[in-house]
Amino acid sequence: MAFSVFSSFIIHPQLWNLISNMSLFDSILFSAIHFVDKLGVWHRLPVILGIIYLAIRRHLHQRYNLLHVGGINGLKYDTKQFSYRTADGKCNHPTDDTIGSQGTFCGRNMPPSSSPYGLLDPHPTIVANKLLARKKFIDNGKQFNMIACSWIQFMIHDWIDHMEDTQQVEIRAPNEFANGCPLKSFKFYKTKKVATNSPSLKAGCLNTRTPWWDGSVVYGNNEDGMRRVRTFKDGKLKIAADGLLEHDVNGIPISGDVRNCWAGFSLLQALFVKEHNAVCDMLQENHPDFDDEELYRHARLVTSALIAKIHTIDWTVELLKTDTLLAGMRINWYGFLGKKVKDLFGHIGGPLLSGLVGLKRPRDHGVPYSLTEEFASVYRMHSLLPDTLIIRDINSTSSEFECPPVLEEVPMREMVGKEGEKRLSKIGMEKMLVSMGHQASGAVTLWNYPSWMRNLIAHDINGEDRPDLVDMAAMEIYRDREREVARYNEFRRNLLMIPISKWEDLTDDEEVIEALHQVYGNDVEKLDLLVGLHAEKKIKGFAISETAFFIFLLVASRRLEADRFFTTNFNSKTYTQKGLDWLNSTETMKDVIDRHFPEMTKKWMKCSSAFAVWDSEPDHMNHLPLYLRPAP
Repeated sequence: MAFSVFSSFIIHPQLWNLISNMSLFDSILFSAIHFVDKLGVWHRLPVILGIIYLAIRRHLHQRYNLLHVGGINGLKYDTKQFSYRTADGKCNHPTDDTIGSQGTFCGRNMPPSSSPYGLLDPHPTIVANKLLARKKFIDNGKQFNMIACSWIQFMIHDWIDHMEDTQQVEIRAPNEFANGCPLKSFKFYKTKKVATNSPSLKAGCLNTRTPWWDGSVVYGNNEDGMRRVRTFKDGKLKIAADGLLEHDVNGIPISGDVRNCWAGFSLLQALFVKEHNAVCDMLQENHPDFDDEELYRHARLVTSALIAKIHTIDWTVELLKTDTLLAGMRINWYGFLGKKVKDLFGHIGGPLLSGLVGLKRPRDHGVPYSLTEEFASVYRMHSLLPDTLIIRDINSTSSEFECPPVLEEVPMREMVGKEGEKRLSKIGMEKMLVSMGHQASGAVTLWNYPSWMRNLIAHDINGEDRPDLVDMAAMEIYRDREREVARYNEFRRNLLMIPISKWEDLTDDEEVIEALHQVYGNDVEKLDLLVGLHAEKKIKGFAISETAFFIFLLVASRRLEADRFFTTNFNSKTYTQKGLDWLNSTETMKDVIDRHFPEMTKKWMKCSSAFAVWDSEPDHMNHLPLYLRPAP
């Protein structure tokens, strides 16, 4: 009672109902981080205190921000018979064969929106025109390059996509705004809603991809997709003689996922096909008794884990460029004791000391694994894409680490779909990689949504062009509302964050505040999530908003700790010792590039990470404890 009275003085009134549902211990923990939130200092604390703050917040999100959608209808099975990743994601959860498989429900991190506003309030095209449409390309400096930009699409296509209905929606721009819109009207398929047979969440959406970190973007999401990409010889995947993806008779790339692809995305698929095939060669040399199927299964395990590792300790560190996140992401993989101790003694002392990878058993915190609606929403980052792709001359005689001269600037529209595949074939893999490495991506901010994506030919699941052009900016606003994702302020409250009460709490940019007034009036509760995430003042070093990051904080750990192949089966028996050695000796995207193009980064890459702009200065981390520094 005494604590309840005390907490009512320090807790924001709009969060009282949330704390009332917590245990006493969790209430105390929440009060501590809430106090830090009021000061706005967690990211400025010493690294160890910042890690403690994030650990507490992650614990609370694991307790109060995981909601299961649908029933649990799978069967028990013998995990020993499935010591490999299946084509459709089945047989990963240790007691239920369907959890996390293709076609299961997207979960939730909070209840569906309680917003009283309609699907067209305010109209999506008005929001897109006044707050999202690119006025002038804004880049993010040297922090994030076009390889990093392509990587996030590479990951989303590994994790989540929504099953569509057979019915279409048509959005018509209001007459008074129609002349300023790229499309006065456009059609697209509704998200399919499916009954869950659950009293709490009566309907949900199905994920047409496998939500596990299983490399399905390369290997396919089902048996047909898997068979399409395999050679069925020596465990390998199909790859063209030039090192790029093969194509079918219709010009569609042969890869695990081909919907809405562009040349940069296809390039990463091809790179990891090469990596898979290299793993196959290594395994065949060390295990000559392995047949095609055994080689394929083991190489897929190693390559999928490598993708997860690169995302965890390389890509995310560049996205959230602070000492606290560098340490935190390495702790997720290696633990507080660090890589050297884990290499010597294995996984000891639980997740705190040795990380999430290698746990004795998966942890789902009482909620079956899935990826969530809110996770999909905060990963809407199309403003990373530029207007043109700058192609560089790698045959120039530039001195070491200098940015190679420009050959041409190609409109991004010409790098999409079948035309983009033809362009990529002419450019070539090496030139494309170096060019993307030297080009900064866009910034995740308002007024930076690519104009070419507002008049876009979208693809179906087979990679074929659809007949109807779409305005992606307006459609993304509609999608969040349609899927009942909370609007910005409700989203923050549900994430145990302090809500805004006026536009000045969100941003100090007067031009943005004026535009928000024009679209939403004074009603901060009406603010769309996507707009709020792009408008929010960012933490120094963060390429995304703090609000989006707290969803990442929860889900990034969950993707590792809930997966049998990163926990129970992360061992030499499942991966082979040589497979684990391959994974353990590869730390970064640069390591993968170096394996396949040994001279490329020596000549062209000055920076520390392949995801930063390549002619930027390398990072210096001598101020971090030795056990938290990346290997040299």
